[in-house]
Amino acid sequence: MRNTEIKPVKIDSEPFFKRLLSHRLTFSLVVLLVVVVQNIITTPDFFKISMTNGLISGYIPNILDEASELVIVTLGMTLVIAVSGGVDLSVGAIMAIAASFCGLLLNGAEYRTDVFHNPYILALFVGLLGGGLCGVFNGFLVSRLKIQPMIATLILFTAGRSIAKQITHGQTIYIMNPVYKWLGVQIPGVPIRTTILISIAIIILVTLVTKLTSLGLYIQSVGINGSASRLVGLNSRAIKFMAFVICGVLAGAAGLVGSSSVGSVNSGELGLSIEMDAILAVALGGNDLFGGKFSIAGAVIGAYTIQAITTTLYAMNVRADQLNVFKAVIIIVIIVASSDVFKEKIKRFTRHLFSKNMSLGGLSDERQ
Repeated sequence: MRNTEIKPVKIDSEPFFKRLLSHRLTFSLVVLLVVVVQNIITTPDFFKISMTNGLISGYIPNILDEASELVIVTLGMTLVIAVSGGVDLSVGAIMAIAASFCGLLLNGAEYRTDVFHNPYILALFVGLLGGGLCGVFNGFLVSRLKIQPMIATLILFTAGRSIAKQITHGQTIYIMNPVYKWLGVQIPGVPIRTTILISIAIIILVTLVTKLTSLGLYIQSVGINGSASRLVGLNSRAIKFMAFVICGVLAGAAGLVGSSSVGSVNSGELGLSIEMDAILAVALGGNDLFGGKFSIAGAVIGAYTIQAITTTLYAMNVRADQLNVFKAVIIIVIIVASSDVFKEKIKRFTRHLFSKNMSLGGLSDERQ
């Protein structure tokens, strides 16, 4: 009987690492992991969870809570970037407008009161409607008049907060009724902050809409090639318009959550500079800023990473006026890492590394 020698089968791991390096979530997860490790080193009780005044508290719950507004805005920004290859600079101003409408209905002519002058649900609906109308305005300029998204949304970016101040007559509205804080702090008897629950619910809703319906596919198709999409029967203008309306509604929801968490409407401060963080979160999530394919999961991870970085910098006693310098460094790293030249160099390096390892492995087998 002939002896047969069973030789071990070598599995080429190069394709696995190629797929890992080319995956859109790899970079964002690496950055998030670095931030978590940094916090573990500098903050021993980073994962400690406790109960304070009936609420779950700790570093991680605080990050999830403080990132809620950014997560909601980032979801809308992701759809706008994917469908148009441009950004919506007006999301922060839309937050202020939506919260101003809501505060005006609840407080009436009073700037500080604990009595609702109109039904709570009606005020929330009007706030969301105000955000949606801002999205309609932006969507009309982009889809019908074919104005570049950055230029079109620059109008509300410039005038939006002035509009919000006109709604509130230039005053900060203090909504003292504890029911209003249910939206941004806590529903009685629920130990988790409402902001976390709302952001998770909106993440699930947007994911289901983009995955279980054709909207996600249409957005990607129009973002990749709008002319080709029209040739196959897609109404690219309507899809762009819809994306901006959704972004406006989500920005309005973020404004309501943000104002509820502090119990007041300050049109000059609410959502200030959040559009920059949202764009950074979309890029950090591995999404192409030129439009096309997008990842909701990547955008969400990017938003939580940005907030984790912000919380970490504050814990390291970095002043608020220095925070943007560190974020600028992160933006530079993201731009470099996402460039085609850098990706090609990484591919060449890994290909050379694996070929070298395989040749060394072959030499050692021959010697044996």
